[in-house]
Amino acid sequence: MGAFLKKYRLFLIVFLSLSTVIMYLFYNALKPVVILPIYQPADFNPELVDLSLQHVKKYHTIADFSLTNQNGETITNDTYKNKIYIADFFFTTCPTICPIMTGNMVTIQKEILNDDDVMLLSHSVTPVIDSVAQLKKYALEKGVNDKKWNLVTGDKKQIYELARKSYLAVKTDGDGGPFDMIHTENFMLVDKERRIRGTYDGTNPEEIEKLLSDLEILKKSYKK
Repeated sequence: MGAFLKKYRLFLIVFLSLSTVIMYLFYNALKPVVILPIYQPADFNPELVDLSLQHVKKYHTIADFSLTNQNGETITNDTYKNKIYIADFFFTTCPTICPIMTGNMVTIQKEILNDDDVMLLSHSVTPVIDSVAQLKKYALEKGVNDKKWNLVTGDKKQIYELARKSYLAVKTDGDGGPFDMIHTENFMLVDKERRIRGTYDGTNPEEIEKLLSDLEILKKSYKK
């Protein structure tokens, strides 16, 4: 037996190596490819969706917008053209969930700091209070990187319509008037085509890990 193994040693090594490579290739070929769903209004809890959108089953995208960031710059869809981004809604004077959400956005910012394909977008739900100066102060306090993360203010009705009809982020109805108030913990993952690819509880560390995992899946889908 020893003589046989010695005689065919090279052949056995090559055979085992090739077998390992072939098995690996078969495994990868047969392994299902993970693809994130493209969420439509009809996929959401009806409580989160405006009546005018509840029947929509395809082609839903984030609407055009024009808002102002912490540096007084105009931020539009073009700012996020060909970018994946994570969006949320907050206000700088919020004492409850917003500090937690902002802290988790800071965590995400650290993960994407050197990734040119990914950005962040936080909309103020109290734009009358959250002036450009107030947003800048908040950004400096929280460690916001201006190249990665825009905190935006602007027309309240536009922001509230984005939350309700584009990002499908809130349950409450309203008209964007003086007494209308949105308060949501949701983070939304948006792809380069302005489509929602995931929603997450921005106060839950496990959900943030899920978001970061989904972000990697989404990024890989653009490399094929």
